[in-house]
Amino acid sequence: MKDYANRNKSRKRNITRKKTVFRSKKNNSPLISNKIISGIILLAITLGAISFLYFDTDVATIKSRESSNNIKIDFPTSLAKNSVLIETELDESFLSCEYFVQIGAYGNKKYAYEAKEILSEVELITINEIYSNSKPGKLLHSVITGPYENRSAANNIKEKITNIGFDPQLRTLCKKN
Repeated sequence: MKDYANRNKSRKRNITRKKTVFRSKKNNSPLISNKIISGIILLAITLGAISFLYFDTDVATIKSRESSNNIKIDFPTSLAKNSVLIETELDESFLSCEYFVQIGAYGNKKYAYEAKEILSEVELITINEIYSNSKPGKLLHSVITGPYENRSAANNIKEKITNIGFDPQLRTLCKKN
């Protein structure tokens, strides 16, 4: 009996392989051969060995140095802050200096008056309005005591204020006579 519907051929068409359309005709060989890679590695090892022998390198003798930083401060560090050294060739009698002790600078006026009340036993306390150097335009209330005739009197007041619990700073204002 003859198969007019070609049923057997239709099954063969479904089984056919998928062929790749684009295929390279060249073999997939590596760009750098194994011989070249092993030659480069051998050359690197040889150059390393020659440099160790030629330069006489001994890695074991390289050690870190011990640092010996010795700092000795003979005076209180609070005296070093904001101090200005004035060197003049003129006779010092031509300069008249006044000494002030700045107790603090507060952003809120209330805190400045509280500091003034705490230091009620200290004389010559004033509250001045100043502008901040670090933040231009910001108003501060500076609590200052003075002027004092000499540095010794200002330092005595500064020590007294420090014992109460503040961190005062000595300020000097010198003028030519």
